[in-house]
Amino acid sequence: MITVRTGAYSMKPASLHRRILFPLLLCGGLLFALLFWYFSPFFSPGENRRFSAYVEERFHSEVTSSAITLHYTLADPASRGIAPGTASFGTVSIPDRTSYDALLQSVETTLTSFHRNRLSAENQITLDLLLYELDCEKMPGSTSLLAEPLGPSLGIQAQLPILLAEYPFRTQQDIADYLHLLQDLPRYFSDLIALEQEKSRQGVFQNDLAVDGIIHQCSAFLADADTPESHLLHTVFQNKLQASSLFSEAERNLCLQTHEKLLTSCVFPAYRSLSDALSSLRGKGTQNAGGLSRQEGGLSYYAYLLRSRVGVDASPEELTRLLTQQLADQCAEMQIILDQNPSLSLSEQALVLPFSTPEEMLADLQNAVSEDFPVLSGIAYEVKTVDDSLKDFLSPAFYLTPPADVNSPNSIYLNPADEMTGIELYSTLAHEGFPGHLYQTVSFSRSDPLLIRHLYAPSGYVEGWATYVESYACRYAARNLDANSQALCRLWYLNRSVHLTLCSLLDLGIHSQGWLFSDASAFLAQFGITDVSAAASLYQYILETPANYLKYCVGSLSFSQLLSEVQEQEGDSFSLIGFHEKLLRLGPLPFPLVEKYL
Repeated sequence: MITVRTGAYSMKPASLHRRILFPLLLCGGLLFALLFWYFSPFFSPGENRRFSAYVEERFHSEVTSSAITLHYTLADPASRGIAPGTASFGTVSIPDRTSYDALLQSVETTLTSFHRNRLSAENQITLDLLLYELDCEKMPGSTSLLAEPLGPSLGIQAQLPILLAEYPFRTQQDIADYLHLLQDLPRYFSDLIALEQEKSRQGVFQNDLAVDGIIHQCSAFLADADTPESHLLHTVFQNKLQASSLFSEAERNLCLQTHEKLLTSCVFPAYRSLSDALSSLRGKGTQNAGGLSRQEGGLSYYAYLLRSRVGVDASPEELTRLLTQQLADQCAEMQIILDQNPSLSLSEQALVLPFSTPEEMLADLQNAVSEDFPVLSGIAYEVKTVDDSLKDFLSPAFYLTPPADVNSPNSIYLNPADEMTGIELYSTLAHEGFPGHLYQTVSFSRSDPLLIRHLYAPSGYVEGWATYVESYACRYAARNLDANSQALCRLWYLNRSVHLTLCSLLDLGIHSQGWLFSDASAFLAQFGITDVSAAASLYQYILETPANYLKYCVGSLSFSQLLSEVQEQEGDSFSLIGFHEKLLRLGPLPFPLVEKYL
């Protein structure tokens, strides 16, 4: 399942945590199980050629399942032998376990037919990755109706406007595809509505707070519907056409007229229909009672999320023990810093950094990372601001991943609603930029991996990496400041990490142990978090996005554990840059495979 962008987590207790992911194909699990190809041993003269042919054909099938997937994965599909087709958002269907198991069996037959020891090192890694993903999809929770494509935090309806606004126009075909997508939106939302109605019939529909949040987002998107010429999508479309040399003035005007017509006849009605349908289902949800463990099949679905999304084989009980120990270690280090620097206080002192703009911070980070990470030069990027109409619904910041075949454009969005400054902004830019998402994405792409690897990037690796590197960023931020500022910077980082660990423990408590709001409030109160409104917002967010915090926290912890293990094994010969280079070269993998190949 492709992730087209990622965002920094927010540690503000009083605000909902905003994340952006776009599940382009829903309710059946992974994209690869849609089709099955059988290759006989005589298809090609060598095992590597046979495997490469299989992977290439599979990539073609998966990447063309949605125009969004295709457009955000490849800038030049024709160079990969992919001919233009009718652009659509793909399909949404109600899971059918019996037929899905049959498809998985076919995929397993094919994958196990390859002689692993005859494959190249790169192909062995890819085969292991596909087998791991296959095992995930064989889990009972992979087709659970508890999976939710809509939601105030990660929902399609919240992500779609920015994905459409950022849709690059490289060719005339791109513009034609974009317009076809707008035309396809009513059909796509109709499929989503049918799915939500089925979820309601089976007793797994969202709670009312989540529904209200989605309806509010739809209303905000439709705020300018009466004046389509001033709507975000139209103004962005107009600006991109003006900057393009693909059309004559007459053709450009025709495109603008067509776009405005599609907004009023397709896009706006689709959002109204979605809002109306959810309003009619409001009050029929059964998820008001608590997390996944209180739902039928919920624990199976949670286990699936931990293995497939977080990318770990550990049980909820094991993760709880690990994170509890991490929390104790973090609090102990904070206490040591405060004992050594009794004048420090996060609530009373602000860390002043010598930067006035995000661009200056990113430039500083790009230079500083060479202390601990391989040098990566020649990267073009742009810092953008989230549009006012979307700022209440999007994360504090996010990185929009470029197509894998060109590595550009690299766009980092900052949300003005969060008003980040100082060390918070610096750390966020490290998460999204250097040495975080942007750096990791471009570094892996430059290693020229098989394209299918870009469709299988476990969030635990991707978000874990960006969270892991924040500790380095905080050191970089204070490297030219006095000792007091350096201590304050470390204290700020630990405080941020403690909040993330607490949120992750809450996630485990709510979804694997059945914590109700009273349990969550009591847990937070032990750490001085007594604001009822903040606790309620956090509880609701975790209900809506199970295992999401764990991608960051457990992912980061997994990298730290690997670092300690490799340091101990290599002793005096250990190189931090070399360690990071190996991780980056391996690219996004489930952590059992990272450990195997590191």
